[in-house]
Amino acid sequence: MPWSNQSGGGGPWGQRGGSGGGKSPWGSGPQGNGTPPDLEDILRRGQDRLKDFIPGGSMGGKGFAILILGVIAVWLLTGFYTVRPNEVGINMIFGKYTHTSGEGLRYNLPYPIGRVLKPNVTEQQRIEIGYRSVGSTQGRSRDMLEESLMLTGDENIVDIDFDVVWQVNAARAQDFVFKLQNPQGTVKSVAESAMREVVGRRNIQAILTTEQASVSQEVRQIMQQTLDAYEAGVLVNVVQLQAVQPPSEVRQAFFDVNAAQQDAVRVQNEAETFASRVVPEARGDAARTVQQAEAYREQSVADATGQAARFKSVYEEYRKAPAVSRERIFLETMERVLGGVDKVIIDQKGQGVVPFLPLNEMQRRQQSQPQGGAAGQQGATR
Repeated sequence: MPWSNQSGGGGPWGQRGGSGGGKSPWGSGPQGNGTPPDLEDILRRGQDRLKDFIPGGSMGGKGFAILILGVIAVWLLTGFYTVRPNEVGINMIFGKYTHTSGEGLRYNLPYPIGRVLKPNVTEQQRIEIGYRSVGSTQGRSRDMLEESLMLTGDENIVDIDFDVVWQVNAARAQDFVFKLQNPQGTVKSVAESAMREVVGRRNIQAILTTEQASVSQEVRQIMQQTLDAYEAGVLVNVVQLQAVQPPSEVRQAFFDVNAAQQDAVRVQNEAETFASRVVPEARGDAARTVQQAEAYREQSVADATGQAARFKSVYEEYRKAPAVSRERIFLETMERVLGGVDKVIIDQKGQGVVPFLPLNEMQRRQQSQPQGGAAGQQGATR
């Protein structure tokens, strides 16, 4: 229904014209002629009301301009901000990234034109994968099997709990702010995927024993490469394995197999140690026996050669003088036979038993005595 048709003839702010004294939002309404309000009149009335708030009660166009400039100056001063040592400033103008500012007092256009975000780039954040810590204790809740159970390269299952320590990359903090919506979830998913990839290329025995350090290093490298490809602005510092073991259902059987393998290795090492000690001794004994046999052979051949040469020389002499040779051979034989036997000489011409004088022993005794003693002995013999 038109306002003019309502009772009283007034608009939404009361009656129009007449003695009703109806007023518009800008003060007194028009004087019954139905014309719209004058803009100059509205500005004049606004200035009159503003004078009530200004000391002195009067303000011209210059004062109003000074007031506007003051408001703008205060607004511009709100653009100063401080970047702490553990932060970087991400500056934006109308929501678009412009530059990154470092530590200290900085400036950017204030809101709503400009905006500054200050992410913490030194805080070390830790993500637990495969387990969850219970309060402040060091115990772990083993109820995250969907994260920790992984298939190895030899088609076994291993249960791995590990931590990832990461922080915002100060050089790419703008990527972290604008291109990463869920940092914790993204880093966790990338870490789990990288660990499954690395575990899938190795045998379970190597993962459980000797290659845990290499597994951690390789997972960290794959995570960093993946996050860099995502332009996530994240720096992965450490990947640390907390627990690596077979699933609980087959853990005891696996430990028994592992113990049997260790026993086999131990016995093999002991056998190799025994072989390394016995084999050289046997080889030394064999070499010594061969050397003794060769020496005996050389000696026997030399003796036989000498005897043959001596027999030939004796035979040549025998051919020249048979009687003399037979006599000499007889005497040499008797000397060899009777040389070590006690002898008694019997004179058949009547002198009886003649005492045997061991001249050879006397000569040896004389040679063993000093020169002075030998001279005295010779004097006594004379």
